[in-house]
Amino acid sequence: MRKVISFAHVSLDGFMAGLNGEMDWIKVDQEIFDHVGKRIGKGDTALYGRVTYQMMESYWPTAADKPNASRHDIEHSAWYKNVRKIVLSNTLPKAGLINTEVISDNITDRINEIRQQEGEDILVFGSPGATHSLMQRNLIDGYWLFVNPILLGQGIPLFKHVADKVKLKLLTTRPFTSGVTELNYIVV
Repeated sequence: MRKVISFAHVSLDGFMAGLNGEMDWIKVDQEIFDHVGKRIGKGDTALYGRVTYQMMESYWPTAADKPNASRHDIEHSAWYKNVRKIVLSNTLPKAGLINTEVISDNITDRINEIRQQEGEDILVFGSPGATHSLMQRNLIDGYWLFVNPILLGQGIPLFKHVADKVKLKLLTTRPFTSGVTELNYIVV
């Protein structure tokens, strides 16, 4: 069975974004891009909430075409064009989307059907609303977190709507020269 893995940058105090969705505090560099690229490059399914999907869709399909595109932009753009995209949304129009499926109802059943299909892990990229919805339904099998060395004090939390205690097992950890630390957990 495929696993649903939440991939997120978080502050040390557990926020995915500031109160207004700002993410200018997230540290990313070539070392992190290279590390993340190895893992997601093998992935075949990305799951987003509507807001994150629209943000991704506004940049990644053409990122490689820009005159000064970085190696990361070229590689991630190619991956993004080919990956199967699933969007949890009640408002996103379903017509005209390329390689994208919108799920607006029966979320638990639909995600479980997708988990039964052949393929790699389903990576949930950021997407606080989608992540919280999946948490409420106990559909997240692991957390791949990049803890940034900052305290926001307030913002949009990663862990919200956790119905009961969720025990985790640490699989790997890795510090980066930027001060960001990767924590990779599975739900036990």
